[in-house]
Amino acid sequence: MAHQITLIPGDGVGPELADATRLVIDASGAKIEWEIQDAGLAVMEKEGTPLPDRVLESIRRNKVAIKGPITTPRGSGFRSVNVALRKALDLYACLRPCKHYKGVRTRFENVDLVVVRENTEDLYAGVEFEPGTAEAKQVIALAGGRIREDAAISIKPISAFASERIVDFAFRYAVANGRRKVTAVAKDNIMKATDGLFYRTAREVAKRYEGKVEYDEWLVDAMCMQLVQKPELYDVMVMPNLYGDILSDLCAGLVGGLGVAPGANIGDEVALFEAIHGSAPKYTGMNKVNPTALILSGVLMLRHLGETDAADRVETAVASVIAEGKHVTYDMKPDRNDPTAVGTKEMADAVVRRVATAA
Repeated sequence: MAHQITLIPGDGVGPELADATRLVIDASGAKIEWEIQDAGLAVMEKEGTPLPDRVLESIRRNKVAIKGPITTPRGSGFRSVNVALRKALDLYACLRPCKHYKGVRTRFENVDLVVVRENTEDLYAGVEFEPGTAEAKQVIALAGGRIREDAAISIKPISAFASERIVDFAFRYAVANGRRKVTAVAKDNIMKATDGLFYRTAREVAKRYEGKVEYDEWLVDAMCMQLVQKPELYDVMVMPNLYGDILSDLCAGLVGGLGVAPGANIGDEVALFEAIHGSAPKYTGMNKVNPTALILSGVLMLRHLGETDAADRVETAVASVIAEGKHVTYDMKPDRNDPTAVGTKEMADAVVRRVATAA
């Protein structure tokens, strides 16, 4: 029986990457029926919203979706579609593996890290007040003089409920994937109430997995230093929302950048897979951008669906194409002006050929 999957092409280079990923996934041997749903800037212009109800209905019905990058305006305009999807579907766990593949230029080798980021709380909850508003004045008054009168205010909620389920997700992922250690990351020496609660909850969850998975803790600033000095010491890291956003990009940098970094947002009912890089609108329609991140997000999707053999074939094919270095996009060449660099579709075609060989 075929898997019903919602495919959101996205903005900018998203549709090109989505086409390339679909080509590869279709070659994997997994039976997929795609339901295309548009969202983002173009939809905003036509339908008055970047995220129509039909998109959410499709994802809820199919339970699994994969998405190309969608543009988020900076400073003004509509709020992030990515954040809206996570909130509407309660996709509380952001999963971002960062693995080095031979042939990708980087200062580090043998890196294989997983960032598990809480998706629903923290400063990203969007509880903000502009300077001079009644709400801002009320918070300033409650702070007893510790906040300047002309300040904008963002509130950082961290709950025991959300902390418990994200840490448990990290441990379950570690057990299911044969990982050795879970590291909780926060900053409780300064934020004793919020980050202190996160750590206390993590320790309680860790007790359930004693003898199965190791557990340790690092302050977020020290963790950044550890990762750029000796990333091989770490495995699965779990943390609140903001730290997870920052550290997942840091870890992507360790393995070659966002162009090779897949991602997933997972809840109890629904899973949404996506590359974590942006929509790169200046490259729209140029058949130029590296499709690796979204293809590897497709690998995560296949594993989520239980299509392990198909996922292994695709990942092996991607690794082989990258290692050979012949049919890769300009950013993966030693010289970015190398005339032998291929386009988005041609790299996907090369992966498809390797998948067919591995089948």
